[in-house]
Amino acid sequence: MTPATLSTPTADQAPSEPIAQPLFIGPLKVDPPILQAPMAGFTNYAFRQIVREFGGAGLLATEMVNARGFVWLDENEAEHPDRLWGVADEPRPLAVQIWDNDPPTLAKVGRRLVEEYGVSVVDINFGCPVRQVTQKAHSGSYLLSQPGRMGAIIEQVVAACAPTPVTAKIRLGCTRDQINAIDIAQVVEGSGAAALTVHGRTAADMFRGSADWDRIAEIKPYLKRIPLIGNGDLDSAEKVLDAFRRYPVDGVMIARACLNKPWLFAQAAAAVRGLPVPPDPTLEEERELLLYHFKLVCERFGTKKAAVLMRKYACCYAQGRPGAREFRKHVAVIESVEDFHEIVERYFPRSS
Repeated sequence: MTPATLSTPTADQAPSEPIAQPLFIGPLKVDPPILQAPMAGFTNYAFRQIVREFGGAGLLATEMVNARGFVWLDENEAEHPDRLWGVADEPRPLAVQIWDNDPPTLAKVGRRLVEEYGVSVVDINFGCPVRQVTQKAHSGSYLLSQPGRMGAIIEQVVAACAPTPVTAKIRLGCTRDQINAIDIAQVVEGSGAAALTVHGRTAADMFRGSADWDRIAEIKPYLKRIPLIGNGDLDSAEKVLDAFRRYPVDGVMIARACLNKPWLFAQAAAAVRGLPVPPDPTLEEERELLLYHFKLVCERFGTKKAAVLMRKYACCYAQGRPGAREFRKHVAVIESVEDFHEIVERYFPRSS
């Protein structure tokens, strides 16, 4: 089963007025203005294909790519990162997110992504709070304390990638005592970026607490020409609709919630267009979707590696359901196609 075969509503009512208009990232029209967040370890080609088949995402994104690692692989004539699996051939629009702290390295990789992969958008990560990226590599959200370096990075990447638009993703600041998103937003725009995405937490927050959308909204008056995209805690079509109604954002980005609901984009897109919201798939349909997802990963990595990679995805699909813990316990040790199919059949939740 593919997402295209899942149940859809009967649109027996006329649509109301759309709540949100398309946004433009440079010359690129994003319609609907609902973006899929880049998430390390998850938003690979197989996941993006599933999201694309459901529909509703105006712009999809890869996992974030380590620019320095990309250069090393290139110089040593190794295969380019697995995180670029499928990028050259899949439908557009598509964004690739890169991270590092060295302007020339990021500019070099950005140019390669434009020239060799033909990406629609190059996004720079200034928001990742993970220690390996911040403290060890002095990248991601670490750079929020160094606006001058951020500006230099953006300027060089913009120049290298032109005319392909370059965007930036940030958090509110490093800590609650160091919220500087307004100042950073002006640096981002002044350095030539074509859009800004803001996650409504600080780096120190990680993913604790709630995203502060009021703080995101405060940034809007300080941006003169580029769109503001809000990110954080959007786990339902109703919350997406509420974000557009309550806050002056031009677009929204859905992150962790889509990992166990890849159909969320289609639901959100219907809501902001004033159309009936499609229902969630049945658990039987979700089970078949999980097997389809596994098949896509197998085609790239072979069955043994795919079995390991699918452990985390399988847990996402079962999240919040009765029996999810028992399912996770068994799926965590799968090693073969037979194991995967048997465990999904026996233990995947059968009730909500």
